[in-house]
Amino acid sequence: MKELQPVNQNVVLDISEDNAEKTTSSGIIIPDTAKEKTNIAPVVWMSAIDNSEIVPGDIVVYKPYSGTEIEFESKKYLVVQYSEILAKIVETDEI
Repeated sequence: MKELQPVNQNVVLDISEDNAEKTTSSGIIIPDTAKEKTNIAPVVWMSAIDNSEIVPGDIVVYKPYSGTEIEFESKKYLVVQYSEILAKIVETDEI
């Protein structure tokens, strides 16, 4: 089994998208080029980072236009610097 092992404080995010064709309620097909990309993705792998606030499995928000997209074993990933991660999404109890 192969896996990516990021170095130099890099984090690998899973950006594989649902490749199903998107249509509006009126039947208009939305091409991939017109789809708005989200800046939210799960952390898959990360390099050794002291006092990291995230771990693999966390869902994070990252800066737009950051990182390098790669394809590895038929999935799309984004390699970003740890400093490019803006926030982590966490579940909280309602008060």
